[in-house]
Amino acid sequence: MALSTHEVDLFEGERARLEAIAYRLLGSAGDAEDVVQDTFLRWQSADREHVEVPAAWLTKVLTNICLNQLTSARAKRVSYVGQWLPEPVLSGDRMLGPADTAEQRESVSFAVLTLMERLSANERVVYVLREAFGHPHAEIAEMLDTSEANCQQIYRRAKQHLATRRARAEVDRAAAHKIAEEFLAAAVSGQTALLVRLLTDDARSIGDGGGKVPARTTPIIGGLTVARFLRGLFKPSAAKRAMTGGSPAAYAEVVNGEPAVVVLVGEHVMGVATLELTDEGITAVHLQVNPDKLARITRQWAATEHEEPVHILW
Repeated sequence: MALSTHEVDLFEGERARLEAIAYRLLGSAGDAEDVVQDTFLRWQSADREHVEVPAAWLTKVLTNICLNQLTSARAKRVSYVGQWLPEPVLSGDRMLGPADTAEQRESVSFAVLTLMERLSANERVVYVLREAFGHPHAEIAEMLDTSEANCQQIYRRAKQHLATRRARAEVDRAAAHKIAEEFLAAAVSGQTALLVRLLTDDARSIGDGGGKVPARTTPIIGGLTVARFLRGLFKPSAAKRAMTGGSPAAYAEVVNGEPAVVVLVGEHVMGVATLELTDEGITAVHLQVNPDKLARITRQWAATEHEEPVHILW
């Protein structure tokens, strides 16, 4: 049955919310877009006259598609080359969804999106729908075909798994830019001590090249060790210029609600370093260089205005 203008408008009114749910569940903006499109096709072929609450119906369909995706994704992770990190999303992108509460903002941080890989598919769904979107347990239980009591138990278990992380320091956009600028200045200075002062003693660096771009396949642990690695990473060389095809421009930005350094060659984003911040300092540097996970941020970058780069690298 063809969709009426009203039914198309109804779906489009829900699209941003559906994308935000899917992104939190899958950690991939590209996959989130695909899942929402699949949900649209289900909406198109559904007996819509019998859908009493379209928003709830669409959420349940999207959730079920994501559950199937998460099951296959878990199998794919076994063969993933190196460390897996989420796809970075620029501040202001609708994919990030609501950011009214600390819980909503934290749910799209690299730390939480990465830790959610430890959760079962059901735990992820319950956590995201409850923590970030405020769905009642009874409603989530109906989506998952389980009891409300079991849904509450799943939520508690998910919270316990994620409680191992350190408390995240919240900063506004201006402060985030300043932190990213300080980090970048220290990284290009060639002085390890400057970086050490910004990092916590147990800081770690994690890189995701997806087997397509060189990246460490294991995390680097310890403030001093991470500082030395970053000093080498940002050190100019002819080989790096040849590999990147030019001199990359580094910008201070906000990505997934966190201070970040975005590196471009021309108009193409070639890498994003998000900084996990605590009251003690930077506790993690997440380096996303997998080109498959930089397509959306490249498009979003081209569509928005930015200040001049902080540094031109090598």
